[in-house]
Amino acid sequence: MTCLKPETAMPGAAGAGGADFNAFDVMAPRRPGVTPAPFRNGKPVKDADIAPHGLYRPDYRVMTPHMRSPDYVQMSTAAAITLGLVEGQMHGCSCTRCLNLLLTYPEGCRANCAYCGLARHREAERNYADRNFIRVDWPAVSMDEIVARIAGDPATPFHRMCISMITHPNSDKDTFTVLKKWTDRIDPGRIPISILSNPQTMTRGDVKRLHEMGSDIFTVALDAATPELFDRTRGKGVQSPHSWRKYWEILEDARDIFGPQKFGAHIIVGMGETEYEVMLLVQKLVDMGGHSHMFCFFPEKGSLMDHLPATPRDQWRRVQLARYLVDYCGVRVDQMTFDAHGRIVDFGMPKSELSAIVDAGIAFRTSGCPGKFADDISACDRPYGDSPPSNIASYPFPLKEVDIRKVRSQLNMLRPGESYEDGEEFDI
Repeated sequence: MTCLKPETAMPGAAGAGGADFNAFDVMAPRRPGVTPAPFRNGKPVKDADIAPHGLYRPDYRVMTPHMRSPDYVQMSTAAAITLGLVEGQMHGCSCTRCLNLLLTYPEGCRANCAYCGLARHREAERNYADRNFIRVDWPAVSMDEIVARIAGDPATPFHRMCISMITHPNSDKDTFTVLKKWTDRIDPGRIPISILSNPQTMTRGDVKRLHEMGSDIFTVALDAATPELFDRTRGKGVQSPHSWRKYWEILEDARDIFGPQKFGAHIIVGMGETEYEVMLLVQKLVDMGGHSHMFCFFPEKGSLMDHLPATPRDQWRRVQLARYLVDYCGVRVDQMTFDAHGRIVDFGMPKSELSAIVDAGIAFRTSGCPGKFADDISACDRPYGDSPPSNIASYPFPLKEVDIRKVRSQLNMLRPGESYEDGEEFDI
């Protein structure tokens, strides 16, 4: 088994109309349809009421068992491989260093985010536990078994555990239960804990309690870089309950409670924002004392945006590099230069210094909560969560010399006499 979905969508050399960016007017989601009553709120799974037994691997050819958090959680395929629950291997890396745990219910996530495979509009197409999310399947297993495996392995490769909440009436209270199951047997000092929150249903008291119970980083998936994009992809535009105002309210609570460098926001690049807009958001987060965790837009199969183009690589690389400079190198957005389309044309740093940062490669690795190697190397490496390995967006492993040349070609920064041929990183 691999951790990859057989998707065919690939980023082009240019976006719609020949542009090297995904413009706002191009990236409109489809409108969600109406789900027939017999498929709403997980009714087929609840009616069948099949008891779960051990590991459940998503398989739409059989009826999904009736699994609920906090007793059951889903995990990424990469985490399941690393934990030894699923056989398989990943291109370029032997494991993932973050154990991502996703709350699960037959009713599924009640939000309808346009780019997400877990969205509510898929009720008639797939039972919740069978849906793909960031390009991969998410096997389900009992929380007790996960805790037992980690507690009994003194050499675990995991640097961090993350509880990912969803929009569901029980999500808040079940997150506390899952967290307690973990901390009752596993010291947070040994494996730090992140919370990927569902701000829409949370209070400041919830944020404080999660911190007191042992989690050390709190993140909010803003995903959209502007209020307009947020509403179009996560709010009223797709019949979804999320609110930009509420998300910022909880993010500011996390700043106050978790403190500097212990909170952050997810941002998806290429959904219609300009590079200038996304970098203003990155700068705002840094000025608050937090970090941005970047994702490259990929048209998730089954989502309301699966017909749209993936983020062109040059747009993505420019934002990756600029985000790294702001987050870790002290560069400010007002030192950078942008053109009339909001594209970055100067990074606000001498070319020799910029070249050294490009060659280090860290700017182009997956961004997220830190692991144990360095603050700017994420434990949450999400192997191929935003691209196929044939054209990597976020590298889940240290870049080799050929990878750096590929990135330089995408940034139009190849040195004199240097070249990159498409696909040469796969040459034997």
